[in-house]
Amino acid sequence: MPQTLDALAVRTWCSLALEALGREREEIDAINVYPVADGDTGTNLYLTVESAARAVEAVFAAYETGSAAPVLADAMRAMAHGALIGARGNSGTILAQLLRGMAEVLVERDGGAAGALRRAAESAREAVAHPVEGTILSVASAAADAADGTVSGDDAAAVRAAYACACRALENTPGQLEVLGRAGVVDAGGQGLVAVLGALVEAVTGEAPAVRHTGRAHPAVAAAAEPCAEGGPAFEVIYLLEADDTAVTRLKDRLDGLGDSLVVVGGDGLWNVHVHVDDAGEAVEAGVEAGRPYRIRITHFAAADHAERREPVQRAVVAVVPGEGLAGLCETAGATTVLARPGEPPASGELVEAIRRAHAREVVLLPNDAELRHTAAAAAEQARTEGVRVALIPTRSAVQGIAALAVHEPDRSFDEDVVAMTSAAGATRYGELTVAERQSFTSAGVCQAGDVLGLIDGDVAVIGADLAETAETVLDRMLSAGGELVTLVLPDDAPAALGDRLESHVRRGYLAVDTVVHHGGRGAPLLIGVE
Repeated sequence: MPQTLDALAVRTWCSLALEALGREREEIDAINVYPVADGDTGTNLYLTVESAARAVEAVFAAYETGSAAPVLADAMRAMAHGALIGARGNSGTILAQLLRGMAEVLVERDGGAAGALRRAAESAREAVAHPVEGTILSVASAAADAADGTVSGDDAAAVRAAYACACRALENTPGQLEVLGRAGVVDAGGQGLVAVLGALVEAVTGEAPAVRHTGRAHPAVAAAAEPCAEGGPAFEVIYLLEADDTAVTRLKDRLDGLGDSLVVVGGDGLWNVHVHVDDAGEAVEAGVEAGRPYRIRITHFAAADHAERREPVQRAVVAVVPGEGLAGLCETAGATTVLARPGEPPASGELVEAIRRAHAREVVLLPNDAELRHTAAAAAEQARTEGVRVALIPTRSAVQGIAALAVHEPDRSFDEDVVAMTSAAGATRYGELTVAERQSFTSAGVCQAGDVLGLIDGDVAVIGADLAETAETVLDRMLSAGGELVTLVLPDDAPAALGDRLESHVRRGYLAVDTVVHHGGRGAPLLIGVE
């Protein structure tokens, strides 16, 4: 095993950190009392690291076909970027900045692990509008101080010292922050960071650090704490933001006046913004004025607390959808949705979180994408360990998910409902229209960049020059085997008359076939389903 940080050690670190946070997630959630006792710090840290790990794996996958291997700079940039775009909650956002600070040093190979930990602690404090002692920031600073005292260039000694001191700093957090002392717990974010640092020790030295008793209270103690302090902001707002430094400086000033727990991390034109406010709309509007906000998440603290307290329902459906319009459609039908944006498939942790949010004893999971089958299977397995009965229907397109959801009957027995939904999904052929990004070989021949590709059941069946004409050809191919109902899902950027044209085409050529048109929203693909 390596004694210094290199690309392989970073990859191992991600894997071990994810395992550690997976083991401790429930305990960390349970002791989450600051800044808001919303019981999700462990989950947020897990999702943040999962995004980082996925980005690092993508770097290694890109090198697998060649003789070269990724270097430390490649792996650290990917880890920091993955954490930035996937950061969740207050602690997850701060962790993303800690990793960015480490990357700034390690990419330049100037300072080793000790210098990286020092820059991490400094940059995290700079990102928080009003740093508070007794939090993850105190644990990070203590780790950096200890690493500073080791021999220069000895990464193993630096991370061991950092971990040991971080454990002691974590034990001290109840004495630094009154709310922790009253609840009898250590800081949840700090405990998560200790888990991440422990994984770093094992990745660099090859030896797992000895388990250290932190003096943390049993999770039940924290559960007895007041769930959400009265008088605090009602909403947590998080979004990614494309903006320049000057605009972000103005944004920080404005958001600081709107609420608290403000953390803005990132740089080089991409930022992750986190704030607790009463007016969520104004917080988003401030982002619009600063640049281009996206991946906006708004959580109502009281609603989240109510969801934890309410009695579980018997059955729910969780569906992955590729656009806001489809999300609204599925939610109207009673499903809990997970949005899959172009190039940003949901991680297994996000699916597990959605299953928990559904708050049901039985869950039907619809991944609606062939590429998500392993991710969905992992999420289902995790949810089963938590006592939820989960059935995974391997839907490969949103139109199959819509067909399954249309026959969902929660009053039926679970097995009968799953069989009916599976049958409806399986009886639905699916097509998709997309534009080729480059010249390539397909099952329908060679396509050029800019060609319109018509896919049927996942394979390219038609290559055309015009979107509407290609869609009509795809419809004809799909309906040649028969059908009773055509489902069209149109993206926001589709030509205005496209839906009417395709609907008329079906009506003229197939008198017994009905057509239903849905609007998928921004970023959704043009989908066709034939039942």
